[in-house]
Amino acid sequence: MSSASDINASELLVETLGTGNFDSPLHRFSHRQGSPYRFITEGERVLVEDNINHIRALVESGQEIPSVEVAGPRSRIFFDPELTGMAVVTCGGLCPGLNNVIRALVLEAFYRYGIRRIYGIQNGFRGFIPEYGYEPLELSPDMVANIHHFGGTILSSSRGRQDEGRIVDWLERKEVGLLFVIGGDGSQRAALDIHKEAKRRGAKISVIGIPKTIDNDMLFLDKSFGFETAFSRAVEAITCAHAEAKGVMNGVGLVKVMGRHSGFIACHAALARSDVNFVLIPEVPFEMEGERGFLAELVKRLHSRHHSVIVIAEGAGQHLLQETGKTDASGNQILGDIGIYMRDRIEAYLHEKGVEGHLKYMDPSYLIRSVPADPQDSLYCSRLAQSAVHAAMAGKTGMIVGRWRQNYVHMPIHLVTASRQVVDADGDLWQSVLACTGQPAYFN
Repeated sequence: MSSASDINASELLVETLGTGNFDSPLHRFSHRQGSPYRFITEGERVLVEDNINHIRALVESGQEIPSVEVAGPRSRIFFDPELTGMAVVTCGGLCPGLNNVIRALVLEAFYRYGIRRIYGIQNGFRGFIPEYGYEPLELSPDMVANIHHFGGTILSSSRGRQDEGRIVDWLERKEVGLLFVIGGDGSQRAALDIHKEAKRRGAKISVIGIPKTIDNDMLFLDKSFGFETAFSRAVEAITCAHAEAKGVMNGVGLVKVMGRHSGFIACHAALARSDVNFVLIPEVPFEMEGERGFLAELVKRLHSRHHSVIVIAEGAGQHLLQETGKTDASGNQILGDIGIYMRDRIEAYLHEKGVEGHLKYMDPSYLIRSVPADPQDSLYCSRLAQSAVHAAMAGKTGMIVGRWRQNYVHMPIHLVTASRQVVDADGDLWQSVLACTGQPAYFN
């Protein structure tokens, strides 16, 4: 499954724990002066795609048009706020906005729904396992009041899964009905397993994912939180690289950015800055050697303009490197360092060709992922968290909240983790990059 046109309507159904038996506490708030609160009905949905020809074909064949639930508060809720506990866990690598999401979850649950038992699970899924020795934090509005000003996560994080049976044991023992998992595709697959285990036991636990991937590579989402901040900070590095390249004869500024399988950060940062001459991403293979290889094109650029700026995603050009054969705790392959390889090969090639060159290499990866969220991401984090609490209180489970076609929606976890979103080499984004940089479509 790789596009909206591949989805059947049945795949978009979100599970619920049961009928809402309680009036939402939000009834006491007015939507606007003199008007009742605006609740979302179950019939409000958003079309998954807007290709009119495909929609027409579905109608003509008698098939249901795929659509997703609109996120937001429901008039009737499943959980009694006075009796319900809640847990929040952050998993995987750091990303701008983690603290924003934690804060917004706590504030929404505490002030709007009246939940008083809110646990912050420390060090990822390890925090559920007693042998690791991590006690949960008791989160309150006062405790999270200022955390959005800082990068990272106050809960700390870790990679790797833990036994879902023991996690559900912990949730049942603490009488936790709401679990919020903030993490990437691996963490969301783990959340799905927790949901399945709770369902197998008949445990009434709502498992809601808030997708975190700085690479913006999760399917069927307009964007992931932290992405805007990431490429904004990448632009700052590109600005410095351009200044360095222009400062000397045949200066080369080489910037490596995050992007294991998807080159969205590299593409957006290059377009935003418009001073980049070459963008190399995992989705578009390239060769270094030969008359039409990257190195020859770089020398042409230096002969004509006497400087060059290159942006490369960390997952690009892995075929040029020896495989490490190693994986991290989440099972992700540990990549070879394409930035160091490019730096050394470019310098050697310029020396071989007798071309004077001065290369400056920059790798801002950890600066990018550990900074506080920018205003746009801060807003997005708050909206995601609020939607997540609404969904959980309504008894939704086994799902993530996200934005699709500018609407906040519910998506089943299994759908968004089925594959990765990647840059389409024939699509508008990559064609815009080619137009902006002036680079050839392929180096081969």
